[in-house]
Amino acid sequence: MRSKHVNLLIALVAGTLFSFSCFCISRMTQISNQLINCKSHVLEFKENMQRLKNKTENNSQEMMKVLNKVKHEMTQNENLSRNFVSFAVGISTVSRGEYSYLKQTLNSVVSRMTLMEEKDSVVIISVADSNEDYLNSVVNMIKKKFKRQVMSGSLEVISIPTFFYPNVLNAQQTTEASQHITSRQVKQVLDFCFLMLYAKPKARYYLQLEDDIIAKYMYFTKITNFVHNITINNWFYIEFSILGFIGKLFRSEDLPDFVRFFLMFYKVKPVDLLLDDIFQIKMCKPQEIFKECLKRNKQVRIQYKPSLFQHVGIHSSFPGREQYYKDIYY
Repeated sequence: MRSKHVNLLIALVAGTLFSFSCFCISRMTQISNQLINCKSHVLEFKENMQRLKNKTENNSQEMMKVLNKVKHEMTQNENLSRNFVSFAVGISTVSRGEYSYLKQTLNSVVSRMTLMEEKDSVVIISVADSNEDYLNSVVNMIKKKFKRQVMSGSLEVISIPTFFYPNVLNAQQTTEASQHITSRQVKQVLDFCFLMLYAKPKARYYLQLEDDIIAKYMYFTKITNFVHNITINNWFYIEFSILGFIGKLFRSEDLPDFVRFFLMFYKVKPVDLLLDDIFQIKMCKPQEIFKECLKRNKQVRIQYKPSLFQHVGIHSSFPGREQYYKDIYY
């Protein structure tokens, strides 16, 4: 009888051990599969990071080549530059097909300067378009309508060579993300960079405009008085219009910092949005509450009101796009 109980106990223990062993094997198999999946995800993550690193390094190398070309050209330009003036006004223009606002813009910008202000400034028109017909039309229009300013050196026309631009602008946009950032938008950031570098050695301040705006009467006098009487020494830039990249005034000595930042992220965002990013990077302290940083925004990114420039172009430089935005403070 006792033997039967012993045998039964042994059988129960054996069954329990067998069940436990099966459970352990099943559990170990499950854990093993999870580890294999985890390892697979880790490898995939490493591969993605490596691809991103390679892409970033390639972009950086490509833009460094472009920047070196620009520096060489700008050095030559600096050596040949005319007398240093207070303000350089940069206007980048491209063909809009049958529509053009450039003559209206120049009439407004040039005619609303006094002769003394004209002598202490230079307006630079950058034709950032490979269309030679458009370049010739701009040159002929300026020679005819603004001959005196051209002869005095207060109005210049430059053309950006196509070899300054990286080959990536000619590559076909294939990814979903790139569909939202056209090659024209990317090129526009570079257009502004080249214009800034060209203008830097010419003046103490640089004012960025666009080719489809009008200026208020005595705008230049108001800018000059405001800059000379400003009490804040560490201002980042001054906005004389709230729209896009219109009416932004920079110290020329700061332009290389802006250009370097734009060249790092020229594929990511339009140039006016990059201004917000560079502000956060340069002005917000590590571990600082963002609201505290924004409080300094108004102190270093100064907004002049009422705005001195208004956007008037309807037909955008981007083909097929119409735009009706206006500066509400103008």
